[in-house]
Amino acid sequence: MKLLVILAAVCAITNGCPSIISKSAWKGRGTKCNVKLNTPVNNVVIHHTEGAFCSSQSACMTQARNIQKYHMDSKGWCDIGYNFLIGEDSNIYEGRGWKIRGAHATSYNPISVGISFFGSFTNRAPNAKALKAAQDLIKCGVSKGFIRSTYTLKGHRNVMSTDCPGNKSVVEG
Repeated sequence: MKLLVILAAVCAITNGCPSIISKSAWKGRGTKCNVKLNTPVNNVVIHHTEGAFCSSQSACMTQARNIQKYHMDSKGWCDIGYNFLIGEDSNIYEGRGWKIRGAHATSYNPISVGISFFGSFTNRAPNAKALKAAQDLIKCGVSKGFIRSTYTLKGHRNVMSTDCPGNKSVVEG
């Protein structure tokens, strides 16, 4: 089953929220961003980082720092582009968080939360732990008023010309 179908099928509204590893806990740099995200947003955009997979907290923390370094130092962005990142260790890593506009899908940045899975999902889908973490994060966003209950779930390639989030994580049609 494709990633977006799996996420959409299981994202019932609840009041519980998963634990999110803060940027300071994964030893990320502070944000230089100041454009607020006008919530609740109508969309959730799913990405993959196209980098290495990670299945341990220490490896995912390293990947988060590497991605932030690339986004800030090479691209000149004010922070990591995603609102959240998810590892195959089942953890959610804070990017820009719920309140700061992301830099993940140009025209969708003001109207979405961007969630990226660590790794490349062209030939396989994220593992069950990562998918469950994404489902729980979306449910949390809805229950806390950051995401509308009538949100639309999209793959990055549905809103821009890209292969992201890979062939195994996009709904055709």
